[in-house]
Amino acid sequence: MQYNPVELILKKRDGNILNPEEINFFIKAFLKGDITDYQMSAMLMCFYFQGAMPSEITALTQSYIDSGKRIDFDPELPVADKHSTGGVGDKLSLMLAPIAAALGLSVPMISGRGLGHTGGTLDKLEAIPGFNTQYSMEDFKELVLKHGYALVGQSEYLVPADKRIYALRDVTGTVESAALITASIMSKKIAEGSKYLVIDLKIGSGAFMPNLRRARELAEHLKNTGESFGQKVAVVFSNMNSPLGAAVGNALETIEAIEYLKGNYLPDTYEITTALVAEMLIMAGKAQDFPEAEAMIKRVVEDGSALAKFAEIIAAQGGNPKVTEDYSLFDTAKYQIPIIAAESGYVHSIDSRAIGYALVRIKAGRMKTSDTLDYSSGAILKPKIGDQVEAGTEIGIVHANDEALGREVAERIRKAYNILPAAKATDKLIYDIMR
Repeated sequence: MQYNPVELILKKRDGNILNPEEINFFIKAFLKGDITDYQMSAMLMCFYFQGAMPSEITALTQSYIDSGKRIDFDPELPVADKHSTGGVGDKLSLMLAPIAAALGLSVPMISGRGLGHTGGTLDKLEAIPGFNTQYSMEDFKELVLKHGYALVGQSEYLVPADKRIYALRDVTGTVESAALITASIMSKKIAEGSKYLVIDLKIGSGAFMPNLRRARELAEHLKNTGESFGQKVAVVFSNMNSPLGAAVGNALETIEAIEYLKGNYLPDTYEITTALVAEMLIMAGKAQDFPEAEAMIKRVVEDGSALAKFAEIIAAQGGNPKVTEDYSLFDTAKYQIPIIAAESGYVHSIDSRAIGYALVRIKAGRMKTSDTLDYSSGAILKPKIGDQVEAGTEIGIVHANDEALGREVAERIRKAYNILPAAKATDKLIYDIMR
C-alpha cells in the first residue's frame, strides 16, 4: 500500500501511533530512494520527541530485519550473545565469548568499532596481527558452527536499514532515542540468530546512559522487543563511572583480556564478565543458578580451555595465535609517560568520558569513522573510585608514539581524577539485573 510520507510524518509529529504497515512502507521507501534523507530525518526527530509504543518499536525492528538477510541456526543449538552499550576500557567481549564457547554455547558475535570516547571490539581484535573481522554471512555462520563462536563486523547484508538510518541519527541529534536504540540493537541480534541475549547496559560518566532511571526505560524496550521475537533477554545494569579494568587502548586491552583468560583477573572485569556469562548459561539451560554458572566459568579458565578457544578463533580468523604467549607481537608504543597524582586523598569521581576523549588525541580511539588508529597507544590506569592515593605517586601510564602529545594526554587524564581528603565508599559494580 502507498502512503504519503508527509502525512505519516505529521501523524507521528502529533503524537499518534503509526501502524506496522505505515512503518514498513516508510523504511522500504527510504531504502529505495523514494523518501529523502530530510524526510527520514524529520521522522527520526518525531520518534525522538514523541517516543514510541511497543507495537511501533517491534514494527521498526521487523522492518530493519526485513531490509537484509538473516542467519538461521538449528533450533536445538544454544545460540547466545551479549551486547554492550559501550564504555571506556570495555574489553569484556574478548573474555566472554571464548568462555561461553568453551562451555558449549554458540556465540555469533557481531561487534562494532569505537567512536568518540568509547572503544570498539573490532578495533581491539584488529590489534592482533592478521586478524580478519570481515566475513560474508555464510562464512560467519560456518565459523560459529565449527568453532563455537566468531567475532566479526556487520555484513552489508545484515540489517542494512540500520546502517543507513544510524548515519542520519548520528548527524541529526537523534542517537539517544530509546525507540531507535532498541530497533538498532535488537534487529542485529535477532537477524544474527541469537536465542538468548544478555545486555550490558552501562550507566555513569563513561556511558551514554546517565542514570538508572533512564537505563530502565531503555531496558524495558529491549527486553519487550526481544521477547516479541521469541528471544530470552536479560539486562545487567553495570557501573561505568570508572574505566573497566586497567588498560584503555586497543593492544593494551587485548593483552589484558588474554591475561584474564590465563586466570589473572582484575576485580571489576571479573565481576561483570562472570555476571554476563552466568546469565547466558542460565537462560540457555546450561546452569541452574549463579553459583553453578560461576563454578563452570572458573573451571574453563583454570583448565586453559577458554584461552585455547581464544587462540583457536584467532587462528581461524587469520590472526597469529602466538600473541597469547608473546605480547611483543603486538605494536608497542615508543614512549611510556607516567601520570602523577598532584594531591593526596581518595578518588571521589573519575571523568571516564574525558579520559576516552583524551586518548583519542593519541589515536587510541577515533572521532569519526574515517580516522586511523594507533593500536599501540593508550593508558594503564590504576586507581578506582574509593581508592587512596598519595601526591607524587604514579596513578597511571600513557603509552604514546608522540612524546609531547603523550604528556598533554597524561595531564588531561590526571585532571579527570577528582581526589579529595575525605574517605569515599567504593562504587557498586552491578546495580541490578532485569530478567
